[in-house]
Amino acid sequence: MDACAPVALPDSLLLEIFLLLPHDAVLSAGLACRQWYAVSRDEFLWRELFYRYYRIPRSVPRHPAAESWYSEFQRLFDCIPCVEVQTLREHHDQVLHLSFAHRGHLLASCSKDCTVKIWRNNLEISLLHSSSMRQFNWGYTQFSQFNVDDSLLLVSGVYIGPHHSSSGEIAVISLADFSLLSRVRNKPYDVFGCWLNETHLISGNLYWIGNMTSCSVLWLNKAFQDVESENVNVVKRLFKIQNLNASTIRTVMVADCRRHDSPDLLLDYEAQAAAPAPPRRGPLVFDLGSDSEEEEEEKRERAVAEPLCTRPPEQDPSFEGRGSPVISERQLEARVARFLGKTRTRPADLAAADGIAQTDHNIYLLFTTGSLTYSPHQIGIKRIMPDQMATSGPVLGEERSSDEFFDSLDHLIDIHGHIIGMGLSPDHRYLYVNSRAWPAGYVISDPMSPPPIAEEIDLHVIDLKTLREERRILRAHRAFTPNDECFFIFLDVSRDFVASGAEDKHGYIWDRHYNICLARLQHDDVVNSVAFCPADQELLLSASDDGTVKVWRSPRATRLAAEQRRQARPRRTLFSWLGGRPR
Repeated sequence: MDACAPVALPDSLLLEIFLLLPHDAVLSAGLACRQWYAVSRDEFLWRELFYRYYRIPRSVPRHPAAESWYSEFQRLFDCIPCVEVQTLREHHDQVLHLSFAHRGHLLASCSKDCTVKIWRNNLEISLLHSSSMRQFNWGYTQFSQFNVDDSLLLVSGVYIGPHHSSSGEIAVISLADFSLLSRVRNKPYDVFGCWLNETHLISGNLYWIGNMTSCSVLWLNKAFQDVESENVNVVKRLFKIQNLNASTIRTVMVADCRRHDSPDLLLDYEAQAAAPAPPRRGPLVFDLGSDSEEEEEEKRERAVAEPLCTRPPEQDPSFEGRGSPVISERQLEARVARFLGKTRTRPADLAAADGIAQTDHNIYLLFTTGSLTYSPHQIGIKRIMPDQMATSGPVLGEERSSDEFFDSLDHLIDIHGHIIGMGLSPDHRYLYVNSRAWPAGYVISDPMSPPPIAEEIDLHVIDLKTLREERRILRAHRAFTPNDECFFIFLDVSRDFVASGAEDKHGYIWDRHYNICLARLQHDDVVNSVAFCPADQELLLSASDDGTVKVWRSPRATRLAAEQRRQARPRRTLFSWLGGRPR
């Protein structure tokens, strides 16, 4: 008998032995003989190894698209983009944002060096074009987005200076010849802007109507102008929304709800919904389609606001015998603004407020806002109707900011924390929101002094079909700046994974189905942005304050790329080794 031959054991005993081994040892042992190989692929074995290795609750079912526990283990172990294969150093300052074209063949990066760089994505990501935006007097570029057919690039920039501290501009660049097509004002700058369709984009403007009260106007702009100057905009006003307590609309994005009935990945949380609900930290959903629940509050507001806005303090009975008002000027302005807003706001669209797709053109405009303080802590949702999808003839420079009526929101979702990032799943079914939570039960007495925020970042998941949060919050990443200095961290979502940057000098990757953190991606400074390649989720890029863009591929893709390079090398003959040629 061969001394090196594996010992024949009963399958049950062999299975128990394999359960005590690490997964890589099981794979190696399975190569010893046919019996060991068959046992090493046993479904029960890999189910146990899967739950043990990834520390997943056993109540979580296997991924609906998985063929076996063995293949699912291999997917999470071998297909996560966690291997650094390339570092791009062409930027000379902090890199703030990354975005892929929809086909995945191009990449855009924005930086504080005031350039947007466009890269070609092949086996080695290489620089294709670099556009400097200093001719716009921008301080830096902060955001970019390709339109649906990848023919145009939207680039958002920020002005630097005491008189333009909150102002920005959007440039539209043709990807055919990298020429400038149009320039669009954008205020505040962190509205960022977004594409509505192939030829129209959304921007914002801000009008102050008090010390802490303002209104945000969202505009629909044509990407390429029908006039000679790119400085003259062809625009149409979409919405005018009142802002309270120094808050503003920021981070606009468009969700196409027509994709909801065929999602890439359906998150099943029915088991958690049946269990006792934990103490609610957020978000709460406020249905803004009806005023019936607010009648009592409106009566109280009317009783306070009407006398205060029509009579001077010395004539108001509430001030008799007092040397000073019972409320501050900020509280007075907030009450008056709420009262006037209720009387000057159009009713909400009841069909949209139901959260159910009523038409074939159900497009949601999503943005961050706030009502208690200036820090963004709420997500506003407004449905864009079909007749609003294009500019109806050029309206050159016309901004009807004096219109006395405001548009109401269809939904408002309160996160109970400072929102620092948002991203849509590829099917637009789920909205992922990075936030830093407020202390439980904190009462905001001064809107200019927002609550302290946690260092831990909570990644919420909101179902845009039901407009409710899925009861799973992703955690692992951290941030350290205080509320008044908090900045945006861009996240990205692929079919199976979600990734985010963090201030702890790492990027993070989670599995969307199992709700677990799979990888940490090392940088030398804050990671501002991550981006999955739409054509290959095993390719991820991360951008950092260290001035670099790192390219990450999965172990499987790295092996395949190495094999391709090996096969592409020319075969060397004896004469090539000797440095000679055959005669």
